[in-house]
Amino acid sequence: MPRVSLLRATSYDLDHLSASLEELLAPLGGMAAIVQPGDRVLLKPNLLTGARPKQECVTRPELVYCVAKMVQAAGGRPFLGDGPAFGSALGVARSNGYLPYIQELNLPVIEFHGDRYATDNPEFAHLRLSKEAMAADVVINLPKVKSHVQLTLTLGVKNLFGCVPGKMKAWWHMEAGKDADRFGRMLVETARAIAPDLTIMDGIIGHEGNGPSGGTPRPLHVLGASRDVFALDRAFVAILNVDPERIPTQRAATALGYNYELSEIEFPLAQPHELTIRDWQLPQQMMPIDFGAPRVLKSTFKHLYIRWIKEPLTAYSQKA
Repeated sequence: MPRVSLLRATSYDLDHLSASLEELLAPLGGMAAIVQPGDRVLLKPNLLTGARPKQECVTRPELVYCVAKMVQAAGGRPFLGDGPAFGSALGVARSNGYLPYIQELNLPVIEFHGDRYATDNPEFAHLRLSKEAMAADVVINLPKVKSHVQLTLTLGVKNLFGCVPGKMKAWWHMEAGKDADRFGRMLVETARAIAPDLTIMDGIIGHEGNGPSGGTPRPLHVLGASRDVFALDRAFVAILNVDPERIPTQRAATALGYNYELSEIEFPLAQPHELTIRDWQLPQQMMPIDFGAPRVLKSTFKHLYIRWIKEPLTAYSQKA
């Protein structure tokens, strides 16, 4: 039976957050049960965009900092990586206030590079995934709770789509986006291939409405953790009081046999019904998952502009 640890948490203050994370992970055996001395540990936050740094579009740097310190205390060697749709991981991290925390811990920030990996699903016989994620000894998935105009919600499974490098994500939107269920299955198989060793959900403040970046911050006061990303997602869908059938990743996980009923999950701390949000705002209007060729080209040029022109100019101006 998968175990999902849920905890009410109200602050990103480092002392309070560190204590909350210790309590959260205790029922899972603590960080020492997941990270062994010498392990190379990928921390995979949601680094969606640097364009809205005050709108809770990304995993908070305080959470990443506290988790990295826990990894170091267990003897692991953490590094941070993501594959933002626009710009670089370091550029998006810098725009969202990560730099002081990265510098204090001497935390490497890497860009993802792809290779093909086989899956058990013949529909997706090979997926192009981050070599850095697949080669890590431990993957710690650090998603942000957000509504999503294409997928209803983005949680732990969707966050691992960031391990698809570069503009391959746009290609998948074009190739599989015409069928929401197929796109959901691709996301589920990506999550299975990455197979995170631990997922910690940043739900202290979420992002509701027209997410993943066009909505508004919403305090939820919840942290969650599990070694089973599908069980954790299912718990948060219940907390947000959303019908799982509205979410392509939930439908796909159920169809493929990886999802759970709440009765099949052990909750050693808080129960989902004790943390339920009754008025979480979903997108006002859903958008197609499909990216046509013009949108893919526009997206590619935007990514290149941010990555090779805007980010270097911003970094230079901050040093001047």
